[in-house]
Amino acid sequence: MHMSHNDFRQQVESVATLAKAQGTAPLDLAIVLPTLNERDNIAPMVERLEKALGPSGWEAVFVDDNSHDGTAEEARRIGRSDPRIRVIQRIGRRGLASAAIEGMCATAAPYVAVMDADHQHDPALLVEMLAAVKSGEADLAYASRFAVGGNADGLSSKGREQGSRIANALARQLTGTELTDAMSGFFLLRTDQLRKQAENLSGIGFKIMLDILATAEPRLTVKEFPLKFAERLAGESKLDHGVVLDFVAGLMERYLGRYIPVRFALFGLVGGLGVFVHMAVLAAVYSPGLVAFGWGQAIATMVAMTFNFWLNNLLTYRDKKLDGPDNLFWGWLKFCGACSIGAFANVAVATVLEDQGVIWWIAALIGVVIASVWNYALSSKFVWGRFR
Repeated sequence: MHMSHNDFRQQVESVATLAKAQGTAPLDLAIVLPTLNERDNIAPMVERLEKALGPSGWEAVFVDDNSHDGTAEEARRIGRSDPRIRVIQRIGRRGLASAAIEGMCATAAPYVAVMDADHQHDPALLVEMLAAVKSGEADLAYASRFAVGGNADGLSSKGREQGSRIANALARQLTGTELTDAMSGFFLLRTDQLRKQAENLSGIGFKIMLDILATAEPRLTVKEFPLKFAERLAGESKLDHGVVLDFVAGLMERYLGRYIPVRFALFGLVGGLGVFVHMAVLAAVYSPGLVAFGWGQAIATMVAMTFNFWLNNLLTYRDKKLDGPDNLFWGWLKFCGACSIGAFANVAVATVLEDQGVIWWIAALIGVVIASVWNYALSSKFVWGRFR
């Protein structure tokens, strides 16, 4: 028998009403928790969420970047007997911002929150944050370490805290919104608002809330709640000492993203710094009669490539960063190989253009641009691409 749209809607509403009458509230809130090697945090976090939110009406979506300690499997173990627990295990992709976006887009709940799974964020705040967004008091509610009544004692160092404060001051200029903690990773908003903005979010770096606020049109109204930032219970930090770099990436995305990819801009910036390193090393080691120019050039090239690899790993691909001696060595080797091919393409193209009558400096510039694009494409694919 064919069921009309109205009949189907009435049946869904009847099921929801029955569930509520039986003490099981319909899904209202999803909590997205990006994870990286946090197996021991999963069960305690589920207990804390249930204590804060009650037995129903919510789900937790753990988005795991293929942790090697069995984080995803632990979430699945709990999920087999608890339908409120879901897991997305990402293979070949890595990064806090992109994990948060994927998790937020994967839920059917009308409201969604993002928070850390390491217990530095207090789930008890979710009740008040949800009430503020539901009532229309704010489009986005977030937890602030620097609001009156909050603290940042859980930050790993005073340098991290100071860096975060500086980034907050700069980020307020980017978002046009007065915030005490623009770099917060604990926030809540309507899911349809997130989905509306999803295609415009860069997914680069760590500060997804900053990206949401900067790209929203019209501007979102915001309410903050004081957060006592706790010590990490277990697992690895998904942040590092370069917190201000997230603001730089956000600023570049805001003003350059419509013209060129942010990663390519950062890659080009690193390459420009590498030229200065190359020339400085060459000037230091080249000595006519003692060290041949060819040897000096070779030494300078290797130092510049190593510098570029290190800075790209730290800055351009910091959300896909290679770590550990083996990964760093093979990554460096592949990066040098990719740049060697780019250097050959640079010389070949520039030489051909100059032979055909193109002014030498224009030919050289075209060669450099082609080499940069080539190096960026190969590096993205073969050096850091395995984390996509």
